[in-house]
Amino acid sequence: MKRLILALLLLAPLAPAHAALNVFACEPEWAALVAELAGERAKVYSATTARQDPHRIEARPSLIARVRRADLVVCTGAELEIGWLPLLLRQAGNARVQPGQAGYFEAAAVVERLDVPTTVDRAMGDVHASGNPHVHTDPRRIARIAEHLSARLAGLDPANAQAYRDRLADFSRRWSEALDRWSARAAPLRGVRVVAHHKDWVYLYEWLGMESAGYLEVKPGIPPSAAHLAALKVELAAQPARLVLRTPYQDPRASEWLAQQTGVVPVELPYTAGGTPGTADLFGLVEVTVERLLAGLQ
Repeated sequence: MKRLILALLLLAPLAPAHAALNVFACEPEWAALVAELAGERAKVYSATTARQDPHRIEARPSLIARVRRADLVVCTGAELEIGWLPLLLRQAGNARVQPGQAGYFEAAAVVERLDVPTTVDRAMGDVHASGNPHVHTDPRRIARIAEHLSARLAGLDPANAQAYRDRLADFSRRWSEALDRWSARAAPLRGVRVVAHHKDWVYLYEWLGMESAGYLEVKPGIPPSAAHLAALKVELAAQPARLVLRTPYQDPRASEWLAQQTGVVPVELPYTAGGTPGTADLFGLVEVTVERLLAGLQ
């Protein structure tokens, strides 16, 4: 018996640390950020993949079960998940992760948002009353979200609060160094006019100083039409653009048609972590985004 106890004591340090928090992330970018900030102290599940449009997914029973067991729900907010998250939260019946509780975190709520409308009308398309939700495409906003999210993790798991602060400090140092490098490399993109399929990239434009030359969608969430694309072609003849951007989950036909008609270069950007080679984490996501934009200028 003594030998058995001694063996268990020797093996104990090799065992993985207990996952203190069960985290449900609405999108892969927030799952990746929680992984950076919590490490083994959180078990993270992402409700969507990089190949899915986060505006629209099915509220499956398996997702309801995940929310029911969660200690923390981390989502974008700004109505990005309005089509499915409220149903998940209602059906799960988990009081700890309802809006307003410590177990509910919206990334867009802790940073400045762009495109906040003064009025909202259904005739405007899928316009978000709280502003454009795609905040993760600006790495400067990711840094601020990380600070708030780390504090939330520490509040939910106070026994490991110092460990969360240490991981935040390490992440912030590495992210700041990378941000300086990305910003320097992306300097040729300043002032470049760009068409996009959807208004996914307004925060990326702001960070890199790029200019919007229009959108393939008729209105946010309304698919491209032949008449709209023809009008956009005329506009680009007067004021040319260099690139037309889309995500992996958007239909490529409209951007390819515009490229053939006007000479703009079609570029598929990774919208979030995973799904595209080199984007397994947030660092890779920004790295590949900058690389593909610069390659489009060649």
